[in-house]
Amino acid sequence: MNHPILNEIGTVFIPVKNIEKARDWYCDILGLAADGDILFGHLYILPMKSTGIVLDSKIYSDEKVYKMAPFHLNTTDIQKTYSYMKEKKVTVTSEIQHDHFFTFQDPDGNHLMVCQC
Repeated sequence: MNHPILNEIGTVFIPVKNIEKARDWYCDILGLAADGDILFGHLYILPMKSTGIVLDSKIYSDEKVYKMAPFHLNTTDIQKTYSYMKEKKVTVTSEIQHDHFFTFQDPDGNHLMVCQC
């Protein structure tokens, strides 16, 4: 049978309170230029190399922020990434676990993860 739904993730939406501040914060920690357009007054598409991330201020509410990481960002050096996030004053919510990953929060309280690949 030919299935119409592909077994791949197209993009992940992250609820954010202020689209401009969220764009600037995510672009800063990812080393991206914050020069793309904000679409329809509430969407910013981060220029990712793989599965996309869309910041969306229209879907934000305190109840909708991610309480558990819905995905992880990749790194090749978890120790260096941990130090980098601490230097950036990012709210880190766990120590490095099993020499492999740690969790953190964005300014809106979304829980996210970085994992060594």
